[in-house]
Amino acid sequence: MTVIIAEKPSLARNIVAGIQNIPSNTEMKKKNGYYEGGNFLVTWAFGHLFSLCDIEDYTKTSGKWSLESIPCFPEHFEFKLKTGSDKKTDPGTLKQFETIKYLCCREDVDTIVNAGDSDREGEIIIRICVEKTGALERTGKQFKRLWLPDQTPETVRKAILEMKSEEEYDNLADEGFARTYIDWLYGVNLTRFATLKTGTLLRVGRVIVPIVKAIYDRDMEIRHFVPDVYLAAVSKEKTKGEEIELISKTKFDKNRPREAQELCDKYNAAGAYVLSKKTKKEKINPGKLFSLSKLQNLLGKKYKMSMADSLAIVQKLYEEGYLTYPRTNSEYLATNEKDKIRKIISNIKTIGYPVVFKDGKNIFDDSKIESHSALTPTYKIPNKESLNEREMQVYQTVFRRFVAVFCEEDCLAQKTEIVIDVGGYEQFTLRGTVIVQKGFLRFDDSEKKDKILPPLEKGDIVNINFMPTEKQTSPPKHYTIETLNNYLKNPFREEKAAANAEKSDRDSENDEEDYRAIFEGLELGTEATRTGIIDNAKKSGYIQLKKDVYTILPGGEYLIEQLDRMRISMDKYKTSLVGQALKKVYRRDMTISESIELAKREISEVFEKKETTPETDTDTGFYKDLVGKCPLCGRDVIKGKFSYGCTGYKDGCKFKVPCFLCGRAVSISNAKLLLSEGRTSKIQGFISKNGKQFSARLKLDGEKIVFDFDD
Repeated sequence: MTVIIAEKPSLARNIVAGIQNIPSNTEMKKKNGYYEGGNFLVTWAFGHLFSLCDIEDYTKTSGKWSLESIPCFPEHFEFKLKTGSDKKTDPGTLKQFETIKYLCCREDVDTIVNAGDSDREGEIIIRICVEKTGALERTGKQFKRLWLPDQTPETVRKAILEMKSEEEYDNLADEGFARTYIDWLYGVNLTRFATLKTGTLLRVGRVIVPIVKAIYDRDMEIRHFVPDVYLAAVSKEKTKGEEIELISKTKFDKNRPREAQELCDKYNAAGAYVLSKKTKKEKINPGKLFSLSKLQNLLGKKYKMSMADSLAIVQKLYEEGYLTYPRTNSEYLATNEKDKIRKIISNIKTIGYPVVFKDGKNIFDDSKIESHSALTPTYKIPNKESLNEREMQVYQTVFRRFVAVFCEEDCLAQKTEIVIDVGGYEQFTLRGTVIVQKGFLRFDDSEKKDKILPPLEKGDIVNINFMPTEKQTSPPKHYTIETLNNYLKNPFREEKAAANAEKSDRDSENDEEDYRAIFEGLELGTEATRTGIIDNAKKSGYIQLKKDVYTILPGGEYLIEQLDRMRISMDKYKTSLVGQALKKVYRRDMTISESIELAKREISEVFEKKETTPETDTDTGFYKDLVGKCPLCGRDVIKGKFSYGCTGYKDGCKFKVPCFLCGRAVSISNAKLLLSEGRTSKIQGFISKNGKQFSARLKLDGEKIVFDFDD
């Protein structure tokens, strides 16, 4: 007998449907927690049945967070059945695992099959379950892998007949375990440290922090942006009934209008004419097939659909057999899928779409596929009653892009370039595109409007009237779903290059750098995890998404600024170092243990006490640390969230010392000196209102705290 363990009940049902297409097997019958029929048993998990143990499981202490228990670096990582908020195992979880254990350990079962989702997370979810059953310790049982690019009955049937040994996926499992262990180390140790420091729950994760920081940095740029106002020579005159705008590249100081006017006068006196006109017909290629993030980009821009919503819908369409595996980072298909694609094209053709099979590196390219090919429809096509409006929007977006890529008719455009010369002083180029044969644009949702140029010919005189016009530089734009996704896929690509890449979606030659970043582990998060992490940042009150624009929230500002003050660096550089290590584990260039040691060294630095002087000390201590006695009422002064405050505040005592003053942390050691001796040591690095740095002591002046500039 063969027992197949699916990651979720929905996948188990689809596997059963596939098995029933294998002629030699009888109908699968539903039992208590599994299906049985012929030589197969099919059961399921509920996603993660197990989670890593908590610190308290290793230290055998109470659940109260304390500095004594961190940093925690387990010698061996252990998993336990997932518990609820009450720390008790869910009865349904326990019951389902007992079913899995019973089936795996049955004497008549000789083969156990991992049918987790086809990614590193799905790989280890089922491995952990099987390991916990102890079934593989018995001799004679085989362990195999069911790898499903989609969940149609035909694909399931074919995959069952071609199952490989689970050993062939060991490198994927190693990467998955390494990521799980490392993320646990960062999460539990730094979250507890930062929370104990501030008295506020701060979720500190390897990926969530650099994502929030990217949005924080961009919003701070916008908040503090000072526009540069300048003058430019601009003409907006009509020629042959069409307004032609010409803007000189020369910029002038807004306080020097005479110079700008002189240039305008010179241009107007010289006159302008059409120096050249070039027109050519060109074939326009459709956009590439979708990776998950590129699909989410378009859905966010067009339908204002959040990443969490779009992923949930794509996942549902995958589980219902309409789309291929969703969590893919590739926009290309594997060369061994050509026959499958021919079948899908043939099926789509029967319902009236003008599609034809096409080959080529811009569609089929094994070098740009890590685990899964691009998102495509399957041969199974839903009817209008099968899907709701949002589901149909997502399905149609994927379907239409597929039709666009394999459209029988070419898309032809007439491209025109007109060069206007102004007296030999400056040349201006006008470009426009007119679609003369729509081709794929009949189906592609990203259709662009034609830009019509004025009817000018070589030698025509162009009317001009240049005038000094005030312009100003624009602030950076807030991150959108699209621009944040593009940043996270390759955070080291320059902004200008990123913008060009967005514009060049149809150009397969421009994505080499992005795929190199993905395969080397430079991206922040993965297609499988990114959506969930961003959603957690939203739920934690760090960022918000309105329409398709992300902005920082006060909670996110507090997180980033507190981590900066604690000197906890969780930027894209450190996160990508871990990402690169995980890829090395996958390629067997590094062991799981070596990658964990890398993370442990980074985490240990946070807990190391760095030698400092009172003048440069920035350590504000931990929440509720005792600082001294209140000079007003004699009660204890303790460290609070934002200040060192008197515990007598409920009785009206308002004494407090700010933890941060004039851009500078007031260390707990200096706060203690202030209370015990009446003044601090000389503190360096205060910043005045006009932005200048200064040094000073703080001293008590009655109820007030004032600067003391006397040495």
